[in-house]
Amino acid sequence: MLEKLKKLNPEIEFYDVSDKEFSSFGRIINGLDISELVSEAKKIPNTESGSAYLPSVKEFENLDIATELKNEFFGTLGSQVGYCWGYNSFMDATEWHTSSEINIAITPIVLILGHLWDVENNKIDSSKFKAFYLPAGTAVEVYATSLHYCPCQVSDDGFGCIVGLPKDTNTDLTVKTVNPLLFRKNKWIIAHVDNKSLINKGVVAGITGTNFQIKY
Repeated sequence: MLEKLKKLNPEIEFYDVSDKEFSSFGRIINGLDISELVSEAKKIPNTESGSAYLPSVKEFENLDIATELKNEFFGTLGSQVGYCWGYNSFMDATEWHTSSEINIAITPIVLILGHLWDVENNKIDSSKFKAFYLPAGTAVEVYATSLHYCPCQVSDDGFGCIVGLPKDTNTDLTVKTVNPLLFRKNKWIIAHVDNKSLINKGVVAGITGTNFQIKY
């Protein structure tokens, strides 16, 4: 699959998540028993079109693995286990948090990642990003300094990805802030200049260059 993706997407650097190039963006998590999470995730019906995201899924958070994630990756602080799924092939935007994010690939996915330190004056060119392929069943920690967004699918069946974050991340803001990039709680975001949908919602247009479409 990786070689096929590389050939079909020559405009972006493409790697497997196990390659050394991933080390500045995150790390693979070994030893997690994700079998119950996978079973629960597969009960969620796919979207008819587009992608969907739930910051918190009770069925996930009732499992023992939710406590393991909380203790081992969020230092026992309150955390949430949610789900992002559906259909997506475009970069479209990028976001970051003040903590790591745990991603568990229910299906094979591609993550388009950049570095926060490459954002200057709320802008970044898409040439700064790289694509990483995650086989189904792969769990990774994506560091707080890693720019990321909705996973991309690698088949017509769409994608599914478990998302672990500190509690209330990605929920509506309840106070006004001066930072124009803070769009939700613990969620800073920049849209690609071609993504009129997000821009019309008030997201700052800051990604220039190609709005990568992952072909498979």
